[in-house]
Amino acid sequence: MSSEYAKQLGAKLRAIRTQQGLSLHGVEEKSQGRWKAVVVGSYERGDRAVTVQRLAELADFYGVPVQELLPGTTPGGAAEPPPKLVLDLERLAHVPAEKAGPLQRYAATIQSQRGDYNGKVLSIRQDDLRTLAVIYDQSPSVLTEQLISWGVLDSDARRAVSHDES
Repeated sequence: MSSEYAKQLGAKLRAIRTQQGLSLHGVEEKSQGRWKAVVVGSYERGDRAVTVQRLAELADFYGVPVQELLPGTTPGGAAEPPPKLVLDLERLAHVPAEKAGPLQRYAATIQSQRGDYNGKVLSIRQDDLRTLAVIYDQSPSVLTEQLISWGVLDSDARRAVSHDES
């Protein structure tokens, strides 16, 4: 394994660990000693090669697909990630409640879960858009057009949806 590849793999491992709010010692504790902090740290720095078997076990421990840990891959094998879906919460507040009520409640729930109360914008995931499409009984692309027409989503969101549906 090239040292550059090992470092990229390590960066992915570190990103997954920190997304889960775990320190290196937290990994050791949560795994009941199966994963030693020094070993995981050396994988993350690219100082130590990880076997395919150990990588699969680590992916299982983190609850992510192995491909998420591999450098140069993105979900679905996309060359570049789709544009972010960013709700404009200030504009959402001006959309009549009979239209935007479900979206306002959904956004408030996400804000509460994340502890994110900046009140200006909120990033949502593709899965959130699909869930909202079910709530609104529309396809994701039709809902995206509606949200763009309300001024709640930027027109770049079309690329994210077309990317997701391809």
